[in-house]
Amino acid sequence: MFKALRRKAVPPVVEQRNIRLSGKEISYTLKRSGYRRSIALRIDDRGLTVNAPLRASEKWLHSVLQDKADWVVEKLDGWLSKKPAPIFWAEGARIPFRGEEFILTLTPRARGAVPQLHGEVLHVPVGAEAEAVHIEKAVLLWYRTEALRVFEECVAYFAPLLQVSPREIRLSAARTQWGSCTARGVVRLNWQLVKMPLHLIDYVVVHELAHLVEMNHSPAFWSVVERACPEYRQCRAELRSFGVAE
Repeated sequence: MFKALRRKAVPPVVEQRNIRLSGKEISYTLKRSGYRRSIALRIDDRGLTVNAPLRASEKWLHSVLQDKADWVVEKLDGWLSKKPAPIFWAEGARIPFRGEEFILTLTPRARGAVPQLHGEVLHVPVGAEAEAVHIEKAVLLWYRTEALRVFEECVAYFAPLLQVSPREIRLSAARTQWGSCTARGVVRLNWQLVKMPLHLIDYVVVHELAHLVEMNHSPAFWSVVERACPEYRQCRAELRSFGVAE
């Protein structure tokens, strides 16, 4: 008997390219995969990514990109305008938290000490001469700790309203999702969400909890969301402006 031949998985081929679209020079990442049958464009904080079949012709690629030229340029410009200014990790830096801005101040190091928020100032116990990498590490750890606390408070409030009981709340660092929910009741929430205004945090929490009632995005699902978050449409539109899916 002949053994069935198993097709070897071919890793995606990745290239960095440039193209002129609507009068602008655009850099993009081209990813070719043997599993794809169509060309898809994605724009996020890393710029434009083109996913294409392994043997897609140059003519086909060029045609798709030119057809979508105006859309690509508009979306990339939108990303640049919304992209937050980089944080310079030093005394006096401003950081976002729950939709507001807080100022960093560096305090003397102490064993076991963690950043503390007092009014509009976050006290970071790393020493006045701390390097940027150490300041950033301390603040990111604080962000994650606060994110879990804020998310758990939101879940404690909204879960009874939706009559659900999530099994576990976990943090995620997904680049393309604010949250997710498994059929087993594990809710994952992007820790960076804690930088957003509280009404958007509430909406994402409600959205994921609603999946414990309806594991889909049917009209029934949105009806569940609306019970706890009547303004969910406005929240969805606001979140989309940040370029990350729900």
